[in-house]
Amino acid sequence: MPRRPSRARRLTTATRWPVGIALPSWNYMWRTTPLHRSEEITGEAPDPPPLPADVDREELQPPADGAGPYFHRVFRTRIRETDVSPEALVTRIAPDLNQIAPGEFAHFQKVLGDEGDLRVGDEYVVRMPGPWDGPVRVVERTPRAWRFATLDGHLEAGQIRFEASRDDLLEFRIESWTRSGDRLSNLLYHHLRMSKEIQLHMWTSVLERVAKLAGGRMTGGIEIRTQRVE
Repeated sequence: MPRRPSRARRLTTATRWPVGIALPSWNYMWRTTPLHRSEEITGEAPDPPPLPADVDREELQPPADGAGPYFHRVFRTRIRETDVSPEALVTRIAPDLNQIAPGEFAHFQKVLGDEGDLRVGDEYVVRMPGPWDGPVRVVERTPRAWRFATLDGHLEAGQIRFEASRDDLLEFRIESWTRSGDRLSNLLYHHLRMSKEIQLHMWTSVLERVAKLAGGRMTGGIEIRTQRVE
């Protein structure tokens, strides 16, 4: 199965774009989950974690290949009223990432690797109703986490990691280290902020679904921290 959309796929996507954008925009406007957002311009921010030595680097799109500012973003929530362990939560999610995807807006389509599992080397395309289909490769998988690296053609250049942990409460965290994939993406993301807000809606929706899958409730809303390096 090709990871790049065909001409027919692009035309179909174009017809769904207005409705596909309208639905999540409406949901975003009426969201009741508290969002605690902060953004700072800084001289430096953390680099992406190093890639394991055995990871296939072909077609990877690292931040250095991108355009515009470098962003380090963290989306985090804490979940109460559940005794699910971090390992059990990730085990529940791994067979089908669409359990936590906002279905009206994004769909994880596996294009390389066995169904029902999540392993290093597997590849997905995040299908969205707009020009934002995103090919990614799994570059890390632990009992508590997994990490994607973007591939050629993705809107972003970099990595994103999903991790569960626990102290007194269960916590789920999404952390990214990225630049825009090209100048057009930088215009949409950084200057017009359109795809940046779409991304925020997507990952906050994922966190809401993670809490539901864990059988608990979010406490304190969702924290969103952004560091920008020009």
